[in-house]
Amino acid sequence: MTDPSALRRQLAAAVPAVDPAWRTALETVPRELFIRDGLFQFDGRQWTPVHRDQTNPGKWLGLVYQDITWVTQVDGTTAADAAGPVTGHPTSSSTLPSLIVRMLDLAQIREGDKVLEIGTGTGYSTAILSSRLGDKNVYSIEYDPGLAAAAADHIHAAGYQPTLITGDGLAGHKDGAEYDHIVATCAVRHIPPAWLYQVRDGGTITTTISGWMLASGLVRLTVHDDGTATGRFHTDQISYMLARPHERPPRPTFHQHPGTTRPTRVNPALLEDWTGQFLAQLAAPSAELVTTGTGVVLVDTATGSQAWTEPAGDGWTVHQHGPLNLWDQVEDALTTWQSAGSPAQTGFGLTVEPDGTQRVWMSAPDGPSWDLPV
Repeated sequence: MTDPSALRRQLAAAVPAVDPAWRTALETVPRELFIRDGLFQFDGRQWTPVHRDQTNPGKWLGLVYQDITWVTQVDGTTAADAAGPVTGHPTSSSTLPSLIVRMLDLAQIREGDKVLEIGTGTGYSTAILSSRLGDKNVYSIEYDPGLAAAAADHIHAAGYQPTLITGDGLAGHKDGAEYDHIVATCAVRHIPPAWLYQVRDGGTITTTISGWMLASGLVRLTVHDDGTATGRFHTDQISYMLARPHERPPRPTFHQHPGTTRPTRVNPALLEDWTGQFLAQLAAPSAELVTTGTGVVLVDTATGSQAWTEPAGDGWTVHQHGPLNLWDQVEDALTTWQSAGSPAQTGFGLTVEPDGTQRVWMSAPDGPSWDLPV
C-alpha cells in the first residue's frame, strides 16, 4: 500500500483503547516525515541501515507505519549517514505510535492543557501533541543539538510550530512554566527537582524510572501543594533510553573473583522477571546486570564490587567480592517481595519528598521501600 493516509487510519484503528482524540492525532500526523531518510534494523548483533532512497516506496511506507520503535541513531550515527552495518547502543529512535498515545492518555492530557515534553527525538510525538493541543500549548526540549535541528525541520514540515528548546531536559524549561503536565520520552534514575517546581499543583509528571540494570517502571506522579509528588506504577512493560546525563559510566573490567561463597536463598532466574529485575535495580542502584547461560553477574560501577551465581546441585551458589555485598542487597529485596505475594508493578508506588528524598514503596507508602539514587 502506498497511500500514507490509509496507513495512518489503519495504524490508529489498531491502537488499544485510548481517548479517541489521540487516534485522530495519529490519523493526522505523517510519520514518514519524521523517519525521513533512514532507519536501523537489528539482527541481534549489529544495526543495519535501511535507506529510503534505496527502498521501494510501498515497502518503505509499510516499515514506517508498523507499530514498532524504529532506531534512527546508534552512538551518534544516524541511519541516513551509515554506509553499512554498525554496532553500538541506540541513542535516538521513533517510539512506537501506540506507546506514545498510551503515555499521553495515561498522563490525562486534555484540550487546553500546557505540556512540556522531555526528549523531542525525531519530533513525531511532539507533532502528535501539537495536533491535539495546538502549538501554543506544547513545549519540547532535546539534549542533542543535531537531533533538535532535525526534529525542528520534521515538525515544521508537518505544519506545526510548537516551542522547541535545545538543552538539558532534566532542567526542564522554566520560561514556559507552570505546566499542567510533563511527559518524558526518555527514562530517568530519579525525578529531577526542576520538574517538580515547573508543574502546577495538581499537575502530573509521567515518566519511566530506570537504571543501570535497564529495568523500567512507568509511573504517573501528581504534584501536591505541600511540595510532594506521589503516584503508582502502571502495568505497561515499557522501556526508554536513559536520559544522557543519567547514562551508565564505563563498566569496570570484570574478572571473576571467588570472593565469599554461600548458597542463595532465591533463584537467580527471578532477575529475568520484569518486576524482579526492577527490584534488583532498586536494591543495587549502581550495579549493572549480565545474564549468562548459567546464572547472573552483578558488577557495581562505583566500587567494582561483584556478585556472580552458578548452579550447585539442586540450587545455586553465589560468589561476592568487594566492599558491597551486592547479592545480599538484591536477595533481601526479592525475599521481601516474595513474602508480600510477589505483587506486580501496579503494587508499587513512588513518593518524592520536599527534601529531595525519593523512595519506591511496595503495597502502601509506609510499606517496604527503597530509595532512588539522587
